Amino acid sequence: MKPSANTPLRPVPTVALLAFTLITFAISWGILGLYIFFPDTASSGFGEITGKHPAFVLAVWAPAFAAFAVVLYFGGIQGARAFMSRLGLWRCPAGWAVFLLLGIPLVFAAGAAVKGTLHAVPPPFDTLGAALGAMVFMLLLGPVEEFGWRGVALPILQRHMAPLWAGLIIGATWGLWHLPAFYLSGTVQSGWGFARFSSATSASA
Repeated sequence: MKPSANTPLRPVPTVALLAFTLITFAISWGILGLYIFFPDTASSGFGEITGKHPAFVLAVWAPAFAAFAVVLYFGGIQGARAFMSRLGLWRCPAGWAVFLLLGIPLVFAAGAAVKGTLHAVPPPFDTLGAALGAMVFMLLLGPVEEFGWRGVALPILQRHMAPLWAGLIIGATWGLWHLPAFYLSGTVQSGWGFARFSSATSASA
């Protein structure tokens, strides 16, 4: 039974984790699997797959769709509102915010400088507007999936185990979820090694 406006909200049950995982993988692996096993049919019907293709974006956002599906099913509209209200909970000190916005890009730039590749290739964008547009696109593309991984899956796992183990499970699952992208020539992951990527995601979670 869905909660009414006067009914206290209950946490999304643990069984929702299975539903979330199945929906997430069904959407993402289903879309990308179509391009892997039936490339000619998929390309002729929907166009060549790229990082900006709507089908690829849909696959990337699958965890978010799965998250809202289980939250709406078990909590209704009231549960979805409570879920979205967590976006307003900011617990990051100002120093960490500055590090995320400036420090991380500087670390990547420093790494490229050490490797000697900082100026090895021409800039990917000709204008500031194009660069800002790409930044906005990436800001919306990747973080949206965290509605699922961090918003639903991680809190459920942390009810039953320490954050370290919950994070490792999320990291390993997240790495496996990316597997089809390594077999598609139009994606960034096609030029990477899956074993190294998967190990990195598990360690960073």
